[in-house]
Amino acid sequence: MRSNFQDECGSCCDHGGAGPTVYDLPIPLTLRTEWRRLATRRHFLGRMGKTLGWASLATLFGGAMTPRAVHAGSDSQSVLQPHYVPDFPPRAKRAIYLFMSGAPPQMDLWDYKPGLANLFDKDLPDSVRGNQALTGMTAGQARFPIAPSHWGFTRQGKSGRWVSDLLPWTGRLVDELALVHSLQTDAINHEPAILLMNTGNMVPGKPSMGAWLSYGLGSMNENLPTFVVLNSLTLPGTDLQPISPKLWSSGFLSNEYAGVAFRSQGEPVLYLGDPSGMSRETRRTLIDTVNAINQMTFEEVGDPETHARIHQYEMAFRMQTSLPKLTNMEDEPDSTWTLYGDEAKQAGTFAYNCLLARRMAERGVRFTQIYQRGWDVHTNAVGNLPKLCAATDRASYALVTDLGRRGLLDDTLVVWGGEFGRTVYSQGGLSKENYGRDHHPRCFTMWMAGGGAKSGIVYGQTDDFCYNVVKDPVHVRDFNATVLRLLGIDHEKLKFKFQGLEQKLTGVVPAKIVPELIS
Repeated sequence: MRSNFQDECGSCCDHGGAGPTVYDLPIPLTLRTEWRRLATRRHFLGRMGKTLGWASLATLFGGAMTPRAVHAGSDSQSVLQPHYVPDFPPRAKRAIYLFMSGAPPQMDLWDYKPGLANLFDKDLPDSVRGNQALTGMTAGQARFPIAPSHWGFTRQGKSGRWVSDLLPWTGRLVDELALVHSLQTDAINHEPAILLMNTGNMVPGKPSMGAWLSYGLGSMNENLPTFVVLNSLTLPGTDLQPISPKLWSSGFLSNEYAGVAFRSQGEPVLYLGDPSGMSRETRRTLIDTVNAINQMTFEEVGDPETHARIHQYEMAFRMQTSLPKLTNMEDEPDSTWTLYGDEAKQAGTFAYNCLLARRMAERGVRFTQIYQRGWDVHTNAVGNLPKLCAATDRASYALVTDLGRRGLLDDTLVVWGGEFGRTVYSQGGLSKENYGRDHHPRCFTMWMAGGGAKSGIVYGQTDDFCYNVVKDPVHVRDFNATVLRLLGIDHEKLKFKFQGLEQKLTGVVPAKIVPELIS
């Protein structure tokens, strides 16, 4: 029969009282007492050490390991917390990236080369082309005939910048833009080039710029995603270079930092609505229950992605209310439609997405990326470029103008561009009426507006053939470093250790900001 002393101390054993203890052993009582004292202290210190260790880790990780939505109710907070303190006062709080997927031809839109008119169908000098690697589309050509732009250029703005007649609307903004003619990239084909532009690496699996900003700076709103992707409707007859979610992936970062892609037609986000007959209270109870189960899973397994699932459930619940308000544009005044045009009333068009991006900027979405495919003009450039410019020109102008009118442009950075440029020589047949252009990584044009970008400047210069950079080259890494700088981030410091390497948006090759682009 066990003594009271034994009953009191049975829980001190390594089995929590469930198995044989020291008191079942044939040893003197004095040793039993000493064992009790040591065992109790050992267990106390061991448990306390673990508790203090977890508390310290939670402090070091800035709350990243603590459950943010375990007891989530209808008024719960589920905002992504920043992992990074900006190195500089940010000039921009948010960014809108207008991505022209497929690569717009710089010499047809922004980089005016009047001397090419006299070189129609002349061979591009070998000294200009050098030893550049060619794509499989033109490597077998016997000639590389020069194709001057089919369109004229006119001077725009007080600065008198030359802008293509294809861009009558955006041309009005030249005094507000920072034009960069000297962009360069390492890739000559779409897939690696678009990955490099969006993720800083030509190999898939790395976080995109929007994911890095979500991770580093956190969210500015409770009811919409931090990073939103809008894919615009494709235009009939254009060459469609495919795009995929790896361009807005969070890579090795948590899934909660990935971009949320809105659909161009139908419901913006699938499976967001409640089933027929389910009340909001029932949905709230269901999510609370699932979150509680996820929290138990986290406590058992310790996988931080469990908290990402909790966050996503909470965000989806709030988006059930916020998304219809975002996409219901009945509150827009007539002046909005006068500015954007009637095309903005059709869901999924580039104009509609630009207006939606402005509405998201007002609501605190950190990063919005709008894709317009179709710029891959290997053939029929004369037939397709007018359609592409008509779909994007007025809307780009309207977005920048609208942000300015509403006092948002000062802290909203707008970026326009593609993944590389196009060749001055024609791919395939060449005539006065039409031509095509191949991929060209050596030089291309992008622009920035607002958010601390210097207005009314042209940076960089290409040669007379719009083929090589002759002044102030800007690599994709440099451009991305400059964008981060405008958002208050030193690109060398925003990093995440993965596979033994301090990973960054700008990669491991040295990159530099371009101070001339910053006001």
